[in-house]
Amino acid sequence: MFPELKRLIEQMGKDKGIEKEVIIEALESAILTAARKKLGPKVELESRYNEEAGELEVFQFKTVVEKVLDPETQIALDEAKQTLDEEAEPGDSLGMKIDAASFGRIAVQTAKQIIIQKVKDAERDKIYDEYKDKKSQIVSGFVQRFEGGSIIVNLGRAEAVIPPSEQIHRETYKRGDRIRAFIVDVKKISKGPQIVLSRTHPGFLRALFELEVPEISEGFIEIVNVAREPGNRSKISVRTLDKDIDPVGACVGMRGSRVQSVVQELKGEKIDIVPFSEDSVKYICSALSPAKVSKVFMYEDERSMEVIVPDDQLSLAIGKSGQNVRLAVRLTGWKIDVKNESMLQKQAEEGPKILMKIPDLDEETAEMLFKEGYKNVAALSSADPEALKALPGMDAEKAQGIVERAAQVSETETETVGNA
Repeated sequence: MFPELKRLIEQMGKDKGIEKEVIIEALESAILTAARKKLGPKVELESRYNEEAGELEVFQFKTVVEKVLDPETQIALDEAKQTLDEEAEPGDSLGMKIDAASFGRIAVQTAKQIIIQKVKDAERDKIYDEYKDKKSQIVSGFVQRFEGGSIIVNLGRAEAVIPPSEQIHRETYKRGDRIRAFIVDVKKISKGPQIVLSRTHPGFLRALFELEVPEISEGFIEIVNVAREPGNRSKISVRTLDKDIDPVGACVGMRGSRVQSVVQELKGEKIDIVPFSEDSVKYICSALSPAKVSKVFMYEDERSMEVIVPDDQLSLAIGKSGQNVRLAVRLTGWKIDVKNESMLQKQAEEGPKILMKIPDLDEETAEMLFKEGYKNVAALSSADPEALKALPGMDAEKAQGIVERAAQVSETETETVGNA
């Protein structure tokens, strides 16, 4: 039925990278199915691979009885003693070897299909086991084909997919092109393992730097955060506990060699490398580079900052279509409001007047509250009276009154907007 079976098993294991035991189990299952198809479901059967003989053996088991009532499952005591076991006794279960060639062409074909399917399943399981632990790693392959906007990548023993959402839009590829990408997911589906790749994921940028900068892979430098607008610009923040290492310089490399390798892989994506700092103000100033910052007002409760830059630095700080400040917000996790010095001056002149909407609030108190960071009526309406009480010229009653009147004005303004 299966000529040169031993050589076939060894060759299949070598070609497919599947363990011999898995192939033997598939063969035993397949021939057992073929035997059941020929002999029926009532018959007790067992199959095994005889490695020494290099053949699959099938045994039919029958119960030894004095009088046979069911020839398919029983054997007479006399016959059992003559043909199988001289010491047979009633109730014994004895196995008789069956010639696999008697199963017929259809049964043999079924067995072959089962073997093919079992080997395919084993191959898929092996690929899944190999790649499930490679999530968040970079892999290389070749563009094999395109399906519905997705790029199908040949990784050697497996295929992977880069969906349209994980592609950098201005990049183009053709069949046979070499491509590197980041494994974002490995799923088990009916067709086999689905390996999902990305070139837009922030982890791809992180992993590229880990490959290019030994100090990162060795743990001397840590990438704290990554913010990307794939294909255009990215910012990464880095730090080190070793005072002798410059984390930014190490990532840039000699004459920019390390960062340029990453930029080339990302087809020209601009990358800003920012030193991380526990000082939030210092961190945000670095994150807004290349713009220079003159002054920062921090509102810790709201986790927001008002950043003041020279007039000629405003467009640089905000960036094209707000890109620079948008990436800085994502990188630091703070809300950032960028203004130039002229805007700050105008705000300083006109700002206190906004607070004068609050009844019985004199100009001197309004200016003092504005300088303390209460830039509008809404901010005062939600202020803590205890915090106001600590300010010059304030007592508990006055502070409480300001907060209450500010809340009334803020509520009236909200109702007016709602009715408009």
